[in-house]
Amino acid sequence: MSSYQDLLAQKAALEKQAAELEKALTDARRTERAGVINQIKTLMAEHGLTAADLGGGKPAKAPSASAGRKVAPKYRNAATGETWTGRGLQPKWVAGALASGKKLEDFAI
Repeated sequence: MSSYQDLLAQKAALEKQAAELEKALTDARRTERAGVINQIKTLMAEHGLTAADLGGGKPAKAPSASAGRKVAPKYRNAATGETWTGRGLQPKWVAGALASGKKLEDFAI
């Protein structure tokens, strides 16, 4: 049966081997990636292509300046004081008033 010290030494040796293997794999990936990039550059030069021709690398669309801003209400229910901006679904009070024959302009602020 192995002693605790022997097991700790084995653990340290295995961790060292794992670190060396990870470094070797990282180096291999880096080398392979560099080769692939060179191959792509060569093919692009042969065919007269640019990065724009590939359609990638388009900048991400910036959020609009008005995104998330509050909008002033455009309509008010005189009886209850409820308001509506005119965006999205009509509130029940607006839908009910329109159904009863009133016009949206009657509630304009």
